[in-house]
Parts: sequence; C-alpha cells; structure tokens
Amino acid sequence: MITVKTPQSEKEWEAYYDLRYRILREPLGKERGSERNEGDDTGTHFGLYENKVLIAVARLDLVDKTTCQARFVAVESNLQGQGYGRKIMTALENEALGLGYQKLILHARDYALPFYQKLGYTLVGPSYKLFDVLQHFEMFRSLA
Repeated sequence: MITVKTPQSEKEWEAYYDLRYRILREPLGKERGSERNEGDDTGTHFGLYENKVLIAVARLDLVDKTTCQARFVAVESNLQGQGYGRKIMTALENEALGLGYQKLILHARDYALPFYQKLGYTLVGPSYKLFDVLQHFEMFRSLA
C-alpha cells in the first residue's frame, strides 16, 4: 500500500533526511547536514511510503501569493523510473492547488529535465550551479 504523508516520528524524520542526503548530496561528495536548510522549518514535507517504508521525499515551499516551489525531490535510486517520483509530485501539486497556488516552479538537475517535462513542466532556462558543479534549470507548471 502506498501512502504520502508528512513524517511524524523521530524515526520517520531521520529516514526522510537520510534519503535526501543519500540521493541528493552524498553523490556530490557533500557532508551530512548539507541536505538540510532554513526552509525545512517552514516548508511542507512529503514522504511517500510503500508498506510503511519511505521511498521518496519532496518539500513544498511558498514563494509568493500565487507561486510555490518544489524542492528536494528524491526517490530511492533502485526505485527510480517506476512511477514513485510522479506519485510524490502529484501529491505535492494537489497540496499546492488546495492551498490556492496557481504556479509551481522548481530548479531541476540537468538529468531530471526529461522527467519533469513528462509531467508537464516548461523549461525556462539555466538557473544556478549547485556547489558550483551541478547545473540546475528553472521550470514551471501552471496549476490553475
């Protein structure tokens, strides 16, 4: 059974940040702790669980009255390409819609562009290089 929820217990939060670290920071040679930032206190966190095992994460940040941003989207490496990323993004988008947001932006890693394009996101252009090594690209999708 698949469920999407915000982590609640200390154990769930540890698993949440561990997955973010292993997928998004460890491959770049970054230290533990680099998977967290100040937005963690105010963002809406999503954990996708299959049979109570965390397999994907994402965070929704509010940008302004009409725009929000998807951040820290990650799926266990051995489960990528099996629809879990689509499921967690759908949950994030539905939450954004329910909150009345009209536009969702994100900054995708170069290798994730095809995934987001399949979900209906439009490429704006290069945005920044994470840690001066990994190019990201701004993308958006209208929600309304």
